Amino acid sequence: MALAPMEDVTDTSFRELVARISDKGCLHVLFTEFTAVDGMNHPVGRKRVSERLIVSKTERQIVKEKGIRLVAQIWGNKPDVFYNVAKDITAEYDFDGLDINMGCPVKNVVKQGSCSALIDQPQLAQEIILATKEATHLPVSVKTRTGIRQHETERWIEQIIETKPAAITLHGRTQKQQSDGEASWAEIAKAVKIRNNLSPEIPMLGNGDVLSYAQSVDYSHKYGVDGVMIGRGIFHNPWFFNKTVVGQSKEDKMKQLIYHTKLFERNWGGVKNFNILKRFYKIYINDFPGAAALRAKIMGTNNYEEVYRVIDAQLAENCIVD
Repeated sequence: MALAPMEDVTDTSFRELVARISDKGCLHVLFTEFTAVDGMNHPVGRKRVSERLIVSKTERQIVKEKGIRLVAQIWGNKPDVFYNVAKDITAEYDFDGLDINMGCPVKNVVKQGSCSALIDQPQLAQEIILATKEATHLPVSVKTRTGIRQHETERWIEQIIETKPAAITLHGRTQKQQSDGEASWAEIAKAVKIRNNLSPEIPMLGNGDVLSYAQSVDYSHKYGVDGVMIGRGIFHNPWFFNKTVVGQSKEDKMKQLIYHTKLFERNWGGVKNFNILKRFYKIYINDFPGAAALRAKIMGTNNYEEVYRVIDAQLAENCIVD
């Protein structure tokens, strides 16, 4: 079970929160945000881009206790730059693996010839994977999609397997689909069969439209994948990887909102824009009486202290105290 790399989502604060409230054995891999190798390879851009690779001491402690692996996800389109950056990350950071993004469908990224654009450039994609593997002793995995304009699963998965990556995560949509329509788990099952025939030792994870832990277990059995990567499903329930907590109370949600805010403030205060947090607040403020009004208040806040005051007032009003 893995939490997908997501832009402005899977920073060290959110990863720590998800890891902390997960059941041991229900979450196995966490990924950083997308990290551009071109930025990491640039003397000026490196400082800002490397923020994506920050792992707090408390996150490190929690993942170690729960046996969760931390993987840095990198993207770009130049094999030599991948080689340089993979070497640097291996020497300077303490990650358990490197993952190459060959699946991001965002148009301005694809126009650069990176991420899912590499599906139509298989030779270059293979060179990137091999250069990265050559530069590090860490496992090198690949996250990708089934095609650009249409599913090309057989051709593409065979070409990836030729490079013997440590694992493959396949999202069941094409680049053109973006996040629209349904993810095709039939295509993911097709990729599993190809893997079984060519290199059964390579783990394969499926990704797309999984909204509960029970569904992830069911899909693992039904489609033959070795695991499931969760993306947007975490926005429906940050307790996704916890089988023992069902139907979180309003108090639980408010506590996690405050905890998340304090983590973000501690890790990023003065560095990242406070408003990034607002996409997370919608996760916690739902499915209880008065949620809409409270959500409107929180979305109108401008800083951490205003958030704390609004939530403190809400807890006092409802007599929810520690």
